[in-house]
Amino acid sequence: MEDGFSSYSSLYDTSSLLQFCNDDSASAASSMEVTDRLASLEQRVQMQEDEIQLLKSALADVVRRLNASEEQQAMLTRKGPTKARPMMAALPLRPTVNNGTVLPKKGSGTLPSPSGSRRDAPAPATKSTVKRTSSSEHVGPQGRKESAGDARGNRTRAGSTGSNSSGKKASESKLKEPVFNAEEGYVKMYLKGRPITMYMPKDLVDTYSLEAKAELPPKKLKLDWVYGYRGRDCRSNLYLLPTGETVYFIASVVVLYNVDEQLQRHYTGHTDDIKCLAVHPDKITIATGQVAGTSSDGKLAPHVRIWDSVSLNTLHVLGTGFFDRALVCLAFAKSNGGSSLCVVDDSNDHVLSVWDWQREERLAEVKCSNESVFAADFHPTDANIIVTCGKSHLYFWTLERGTLVKKQGLFEKQEKPKFVLCVTFSENGDAITGDSSGNILVWGKGTNRISHAIQGAHEGSIFALCMLRNGTLVSGGKDRRLVSWDGNYQQIQAIEVPELYGPVRTVAEGRGESVLIGTTRNYVLQGSLDGEFIPITQTHTDELWGLAIHPLKHHFLTCGHDKHVCLWDSVSHQPIWTKTMEDAVQSSGFHPSGAVVAIGTQTGRWLVLDTETKDLVTVHTDGNEQLSVMRFSPDGNFLAIGSHDNYIYIYAVAENGKKYSRVGKCSGHSSFITHLDWSVDSQYLVSNSGDYEILYWIPSVCKQVVSVETTRDIPWATYTCTLGFHVFGLWPDGSDGTDINAVCRSHEGRLLVTGDDFGKVHLFAFPCSQFRAPSHIYGGHSSHVTNVTFLFDDSHLVSTGGKDMSIMQWRVV
Repeated sequence: MEDGFSSYSSLYDTSSLLQFCNDDSASAASSMEVTDRLASLEQRVQMQEDEIQLLKSALADVVRRLNASEEQQAMLTRKGPTKARPMMAALPLRPTVNNGTVLPKKGSGTLPSPSGSRRDAPAPATKSTVKRTSSSEHVGPQGRKESAGDARGNRTRAGSTGSNSSGKKASESKLKEPVFNAEEGYVKMYLKGRPITMYMPKDLVDTYSLEAKAELPPKKLKLDWVYGYRGRDCRSNLYLLPTGETVYFIASVVVLYNVDEQLQRHYTGHTDDIKCLAVHPDKITIATGQVAGTSSDGKLAPHVRIWDSVSLNTLHVLGTGFFDRALVCLAFAKSNGGSSLCVVDDSNDHVLSVWDWQREERLAEVKCSNESVFAADFHPTDANIIVTCGKSHLYFWTLERGTLVKKQGLFEKQEKPKFVLCVTFSENGDAITGDSSGNILVWGKGTNRISHAIQGAHEGSIFALCMLRNGTLVSGGKDRRLVSWDGNYQQIQAIEVPELYGPVRTVAEGRGESVLIGTTRNYVLQGSLDGEFIPITQTHTDELWGLAIHPLKHHFLTCGHDKHVCLWDSVSHQPIWTKTMEDAVQSSGFHPSGAVVAIGTQTGRWLVLDTETKDLVTVHTDGNEQLSVMRFSPDGNFLAIGSHDNYIYIYAVAENGKKYSRVGKCSGHSSFITHLDWSVDSQYLVSNSGDYEILYWIPSVCKQVVSVETTRDIPWATYTCTLGFHVFGLWPDGSDGTDINAVCRSHEGRLLVTGDDFGKVHLFAFPCSQFRAPSHIYGGHSSHVTNVTFLFDDSHLVSTGGKDMSIMQWRVV
């Protein structure tokens, strides 16, 4: 009984809902938009209603058992006085939040705040005022996690609100273990309480045992290449190291890319989105900061990792349990040997803290601003002076005996800008700022007053300032212009970055005369101040779902909600071509000949492109909802299209993928189509749907096959369906049926890979038909992994991240 009640007691705490409703401090600085908050609130209200029902039944159960206990007391007078006490002691009055017993709901962003443990950190009494005012209802990455959850609810999952580790689900999974029926030859498993019956091939029925242990896969994965850069919402995250490597980040991976040698190395110590990066004056030590997040095990606290860029070893981890939501700014001091590190987090008060990172000691902390902070840096010659800037503010901080004292920048006659976006320093110690009015302002060393102003240096916001070794100042902004200025702040020259690449987000000094540019469209460009720029890395700019591999070459195609379709060469790691569509794109699939590729959009339109020329071959529309799967038959004579309107549309294909005629539609699913696989002989089709159905079809006549004897022994050309006897072992404990987004079997048939909601790629042995099969687990993505697939020769694996927009290429070893 105690166990039964404890599962109820771990339910969501209503106090966080009240905090959410009463939180007046969520200003524009909060990364959560109003619509997201409303959607989150609606989700929580629904969860509250469900949980109230459970609590009512739990309380009724408690009362019944207490009555039974009292009856036993009357009968057994000797032992009576001791019987009720242990039971009462085991009933907690209410669940708590700060100790982590209330686990997060996936997609709702309701993590218990890591700052709950800040009291353990040594800090003077005065520091107790630095509170993160709304931390219990809002965690940094929910811009990603929650919008991902909402988007997938609307587009991909029909509003599923399953949690990754709720008490409700845990109790269900305990009750519903898989069942093997030897007479009928099936295994029945349960997802979210729903039974899923999976028939096995006849020749396995006599030898199969549910208790047998599955083996780990015979191969492993090694991260080989990361495509992409995070420029859309991060600053000062691009540097050149003396080794010739360009360092930047995307998702939870720091990339060290030697462009000349076409080699990448990767620091993979982080567990969620990296948001900021700083390079030590020794040019070897690097600090990176990550957001708070969720994993299948619960919460992940935001923290700073300091690591060696030569060995890739982690040296120190700072601030676990101190920082809130995320880290937004990092900088090493330059004048005291780089022994100090300043950090700004993304709490409501954007707390600025200074650390002796080698001793892992916090030297000082202060509320910086309740508005967004965009940059923080130490003065180049005085490690006790820090400059921070952001929305409506520019502050000069002085560290005096463990306290940070603030002086506000005085704009005086200069019109105060809405945002001060970036800061750097001249050789003589003046601070230089760029702002949203397009002005560059120079602040005299040691003062908080303007000594010089360059009015209208750019049209619109100035996002980046970089002081080169030769004393030249380079500015870049929203107008896509890159302007260089001499020591007297006279313009030397200006060039415009092509519109394709987008506005300039950050500028860094390259080798010799070259400069590196990161753009808001996630390009990293290399070039000179008077020459052409070439992209050295690029990726998508919105959620990424579509992934298809070329059947004959080391090529793969990606497509996403940014309307871009891109064909990549996995050997050169460069795009072969990119094409922009009229609609957001969701899915793709190559014809077996490789001559054409089919592209499915979110509007019901689908297109076929010539793989060589990227020319449009044909365009059709089926329904008006998203097309989640585009799958050609192995013989190339049919195309099956899985739609969110619950239908599978079948087309006959002729002339090597150039001509299409509609056969009909397969009707029978009661929810949206999620995955499709063809049989080896192209005669049958198996489909999965959002409500965990497994249906079989004869696509040439669009008829459903209900005979188990017909379907159980069909050999399938691919295994991308997440439900089925050969793959059911991939489902983790307590899954709600939406945790696994993609599955792929290797072509040689011994490996199975999955992508899940927690940013992980799992490698299993195939077949994966034992419950809770073991796997090798690989991190790198910081958002739900939307797709995974092996290249045609199984030499590599490609995975795509949804909101992190990254593409990762793994070598199979």
